[in-house]
Amino acid sequence: MQPLQHQMMGYDRAITMFSPDGRLLQVEYAKKTVRLGNTAIGMVCADGVLLVTDKRIIDKLVVPEAIEKVFQVDDHVMATAAGIISDARVLIERSQVKAQQHKVTYNAPIDVLSVVKDVCNLKQLTTQSGGFRPFGVSLLIAGKDEEGLKLFETDPTGIFYQYKATAIGEGEQDVEEVLHKEYKDAMTIDDGLKLAVKALKKVLNDGFNAERIEAAVIRDKDGKMEKLGKARIAKYLK
Repeated sequence: MQPLQHQMMGYDRAITMFSPDGRLLQVEYAKKTVRLGNTAIGMVCADGVLLVTDKRIIDKLVVPEAIEKVFQVDDHVMATAAGIISDARVLIERSQVKAQQHKVTYNAPIDVLSVVKDVCNLKQLTTQSGGFRPFGVSLLIAGKDEEGLKLFETDPTGIFYQYKATAIGEGEQDVEEVLHKEYKDAMTIDDGLKLAVKALKKVLNDGFNAERIEAAVIRDKDGKMEKLGKARIAKYLK
């Protein structure tokens, strides 16, 4: 029994080595890290795309306004994350540079899919290169380009999917249950925000309040990112 445990430990520690049952265990551990992260929700609505996330304030002495969980990639692209937020920051800063390089080179804003593919290419690279560990973070990347409103989810493996509505993080299953039942294509941003607050309230229970929630939208009419204030969020808490 002892030699087998040592053998499995080898597959456990090496990112480039498949286990006998065809798994990359370090990548699976990275996915578990995401499921321990703060809950984040994305929705494509009739009049824009919405991201809502839990700031997860763990110390009452922390200044809530100083915690940023929804990031601007470009005027028309935004992102939020679940998992190791420092990993997310590195990926998002890379995306910000990519967006600016595209604008300078082509004199046009970058499309959302190009941002997603660049992030996922780096994520995938770290799953097959010795000396790296996988990025322990999933990102929701949302925006508007020439093809319309877009929402993508990326996971630690480098896989991405386009969604109408999705959730990542600690309460992923509970939130997705609410989204499957109540999300509709015709929902407005206000309807989406109300649904997202309802879903987060179900997940966070007694710890839920407006201070913990950060939300941002990109409206279809102007394609610009806008963060929503506490007062806007608080009216849906009642």
